[in-house]
Amino acid sequence: MSGRDDATRHRDEATRYRWTVLAVATFTQAASGFFVQGIGATGIVLRHELGLSAAQLGLLISAAQFAPLVGLTIAGELLDRYDERWVVGAGACVVGLALGAGSLAPGYASLLCVLLVVGAGYSTVQPGGSKSVASWFDASQRGLAMGVRQAGLPLGAALASAVLPVLADTYGWRTALLAGGLVALLGATAFMGFYRRPPGQVAARERELHTSPPTTRATRIGLLREPSMARITLSGASLISVQCGVGILTVLYLHDVASVGAAPAALVLVVVQIAGVAGRVVLAARSDRGTAGRYATIRLCMVAVVAGMAVLLTPPGRSTAVACCALVWLGFFGFGWYGPWVAHVTESTPPGRTGLALGVAMSVNQVAIVAVPPLLGLLTDLSGGFAAAWGLLIAMVLAALTVSARAERGRRPKRLAPDHDPNCPETGATSCPS
Repeated sequence: MSGRDDATRHRDEATRYRWTVLAVATFTQAASGFFVQGIGATGIVLRHELGLSAAQLGLLISAAQFAPLVGLTIAGELLDRYDERWVVGAGACVVGLALGAGSLAPGYASLLCVLLVVGAGYSTVQPGGSKSVASWFDASQRGLAMGVRQAGLPLGAALASAVLPVLADTYGWRTALLAGGLVALLGATAFMGFYRRPPGQVAARERELHTSPPTTRATRIGLLREPSMARITLSGASLISVQCGVGILTVLYLHDVASVGAAPAALVLVVVQIAGVAGRVVLAARSDRGTAGRYATIRLCMVAVVAGMAVLLTPPGRSTAVACCALVWLGFFGFGWYGPWVAHVTESTPPGRTGLALGVAMSVNQVAIVAVPPLLGLLTDLSGGFAAAWGLLIAMVLAALTVSARAERGRRPKRLAPDHDPNCPETGATSCPS
C-alpha cells in the first residue's frame, strides 16, 4: 500500500513540476531573445546614432539570425543526444556573454559581428525549450503549454520595446546591449538551475540512442520530403516573415506614415507584442480543443494576417487609429501562430527525431528570418513607402496557402507519430503502448 502511495506521490510531484519547467523555459526564451527582439523598437535611436538606413537596420536583425541557418539543425541533433539542461543553458550563456562584449563594440560593423555570435548561442534555446516542454506535456495540453512557452518571445520583445529605447536614448545603445546580456545570463542560470528531464525519460533516451540509426544528410532530406513537413515549412516560412515585418516596420510605419512620434510608436509596438503573447496562448489552447487539427489554427492565422496587411494598404490604413488596430491584429495572429505550429511539428515527427525535426523546420524558417528584414528595408528605401513591403508579405502568405491547399487536396498528410499518445517517451512518460 505504501509503495502505491509513494508512486502516486511521485507522479503528482512530477505533474506539478511540469509547470515549473514551463515557467523556466518561457523565461529563458524571453531572456535570450530580449535584445534582438528589441532592435526594431530602438530603430530610431540606432538609425540616428549610427547613421543607418532601413536596409542596414534590417541587416542587424538578419545578422542575429544567420548562424541558426546551420546551428538549429546541429542543435536539434545535440538535443536528441544530450540533456536539454546543458545544451540550452550553454547557448543562453553564449548570448549573454556576446552581448556583454558587444557593449564595447566601436560601431556598426562590430555590432554585426557580435550579433552573429548571439545567433549561434540562440540556436539551442529555441528548439531546446520547445523540446523540453513537449517532453513534459502530453498531447491533450501540449498546444497550450507550447503557446505559453512560445509567448516568451513576444513577451520578451514587449519588455524590450518598453525598456531598451529608454536605455538607448538616455545612456546610449551600448548600455542597451549590456542590459540585454545580463538578462540573457539570468535566463541561462534559471534553466540550468531548475530544468530536469521527466521521470523515466533518461532510460528511454538511452534506449533510443542505442536503437536509432545515425543522423545523415539523407535523413534530413527525407524528413523534409514528408508531406506534413512540407506543409509545416511553407506555412512557417511565410508567417515568420510576417512576424519579422511587423517587428521591424511597426515603429517606422507609424512614425513616417501615420505621423506618430517615436515614443508613442514604440509604445504601440509594445501593445502589438502583448497581443502576440495573448495570441500564442489563446490560439494554442484553441488548437488543443479543435476537431480539425492544429493546422486549421495555423491556416486561420494565415488568412487573418493577409486581411490585416491589406488594411494597411488602403487609405484608412494611413490614419493613426486604423493603423494601430491593424497592427495589433497582426500582432495577435502574426505572432500567435507559433505555439500551434511548434506543437504540430513535435506531433508529426518519428520517434527519437523530435529535436532534429524541430531543428530542420526552424532552420527553414531561418532562411526567411535572414532574408526578409533587409529585403523589406530595401524595398522601403527604394520605393519611399511601405506598400511594397506589405505587398510582398501578402504575396508570400497567399503563395503558402495555395501550395499547402493543393498538397492537401486528394490525400491526407502522413502522420509519423500518433497525435494523441501520452504514453510515449517523447511525451515524457515511461513506456509506449504496444
